[in-house]
Amino acid sequence: MRALSSLRQAFEQYRQDYELGQEPTGLYDPIHYIMSNGGKRLRPLLALLGAQLFRDRIDPAFPVALAVEVFHNFSLVHDDIMDEAPLRRGKPAVHSHFGLNAGILSGDAMLILAYRCLAEAGDAPTVSHLLRVFNQVALEVCEGQQYDVDFETRRDVTIPNYIRMIELKTAALIGGSLEMGAVTVGAPLKQAGYLRTFGRHIGIAFQLQDDILDTFGDPEQFGKRVGGDIANNKKTFLILKAQQLADGQDAQRLDELMSGKPADEEAKIAEVTALLRKLKIPEWAEKLKEKYQQQAFSALSLVEVEGARKQPLADLAKQLLSRQK
Repeated sequence: MRALSSLRQAFEQYRQDYELGQEPTGLYDPIHYIMSNGGKRLRPLLALLGAQLFRDRIDPAFPVALAVEVFHNFSLVHDDIMDEAPLRRGKPAVHSHFGLNAGILSGDAMLILAYRCLAEAGDAPTVSHLLRVFNQVALEVCEGQQYDVDFETRRDVTIPNYIRMIELKTAALIGGSLEMGAVTVGAPLKQAGYLRTFGRHIGIAFQLQDDILDTFGDPEQFGKRVGGDIANNKKTFLILKAQQLADGQDAQRLDELMSGKPADEEAKIAEVTALLRKLKIPEWAEKLKEKYQQQAFSALSLVEVEGARKQPLADLAKQLLSRQK
């Protein structure tokens, strides 16, 4: 059984050796650019861990690991276009570096390449099962993205609405990566389903941690601007919970701040952050994150393999939920 560091290295070697395409360079250079531009490699690692829970030999899971990483990066390319975001992982986004048309077309090609990888992940029944899971996950990611866009102009967004959105946009692929990894090595369907549930709950907690860091993180450790969600009027759990708890002048001021684009963004971020602290929103967010973490580990406890096989996955989940960047 391989350690996390060994799995990361093995995936990175597989990714580098796999021929995604070379010509025409206008199509493939943007793909190589985004795929080699860092990232946590979380989803491919989860696919490999999902397989390793049940088998020592996990070679069939590598095409799935690459498929989910290609799909994830495809979604980032198109998300950056939709958000008009100039940067991704501290470097120019694909559409900023190569142009809008390249971002659209290369992103389209990445989705096709993800399917090509899946087709290489086993025999016909296995591939058929993988495609069913992947298609459902891919649609959910798109649904989550649309909800995220819709929320920008809606004033009736609730906390359950937000949790559902992040379950679709973020957590679905995390759960799907684990499930598909398990499928490639013939894991029982019920056991793969427990892994999917574990991944979805960890994915929600992961996004809540990201929301917390975006507002309350240490800029030196977080690696990007703190307060971006506030500046962009994002309806995260933090803001929605504050709107639920605030009253009087605090409620009015929060509504004013989160519905406009003042010239002094830093002053806005500072004032909203102070209001969130006054309402003890960090504590509320940590409590909700803990709830989903507990639900995740309850699902993992139902997976019928020895505890030692679960440990690398449990360790990774704990790292993700305590990270500061």
